Amino acid sequence: MTPDLDTIRIFLHVLAVTVWVGGQIVMLAILPAVRSIDDKEIRAAIPKAFQGIAWPAMALAIFTGIWNVFAINIGDQPMSFHIAFGLKFLAVIASGAGALIHSKTTDPKTKGLTGALALGAGILAMFLGYSLGT
Repeated sequence: MTPDLDTIRIFLHVLAVTVWVGGQIVMLAILPAVRSIDDKEIRAAIPKAFQGIAWPAMALAIFTGIWNVFAINIGDQPMSFHIAFGLKFLAVIASGAGALIHSKTTDPKTKGLTGALALGAGILAMFLGYSLGT
């Protein structure tokens, strides 16, 4: 069986979202261990390495998300689809914005809040995407 273009598009979208959200979950899980590292260079290298794969994954998720919209006739979708899609779009923006602020700030409280926003909004976007089938 040869995968068709729709299968490749959806696979790439799910893969990208898995890296974006799953990576954040992994980073949250290893945070106590990272904080216990005495070497500041190594401690700083870990989130930087994650960002090196997370941001390209987010870009791929956005690209394939746009591709998903063009692959369907959105005008034929019911109002519930449009509402869920709008909420998903807002959740994606909130996840990206939270992660961006998180990566730029040095304030611990802001880091915690924006990290939680990035992850929570990412999980919400995944759920809504699953409910839409895209």
